[in-house]
Amino acid sequence: MTNPVERVHGLLRAAGDTLATAESLTGGRLAAELTGVAGASDVYVGGVVTYATELKASLLGVSEQLIAEHGVVSSQCAQAMATGVRLLTGATYGVATTGVAGPSTQEGKAPGTVFVGIAGPDVATAVALELRGRRGQIQDRTCREALAAFEQVLRREETPLR
Repeated sequence: MTNPVERVHGLLRAAGDTLATAESLTGGRLAAELTGVAGASDVYVGGVVTYATELKASLLGVSEQLIAEHGVVSSQCAQAMATGVRLLTGATYGVATTGVAGPSTQEGKAPGTVFVGIAGPDVATAVALELRGRRGQIQDRTCREALAAFEQVLRREETPLR
């Protein structure tokens, strides 16, 4: 049985689709996971780490109004980040991670509060996660959960004619 990264790569490759990532709390770990398998360049076009709020706005087009109303630790921001990286790179899909890895709170939200955004031709959604553990554990678990959520989206969008 293949691992989640290989399954995602296989689904993207079979459909002729591509992926880009926008990361905040994972700081590039998701991109590292995706590029850690042979043939990654067939489907993974690249990504950005927008750790600072200002970069979420300037690079990914997350509106300042959205940030003011919902904060960067929100499903709305995750979805906007995923949409923004998709537009920035021309990828078929964008996956984004934002949240609080800890050890302290951010925007009044506890460590482990995480959102994964996914955007594609027929999808724009976000998944909320409440994770436990130390900083590195939360970051690693976010990557696993992001891959699992993205795989589910790819499997739902898979059609015999595609």
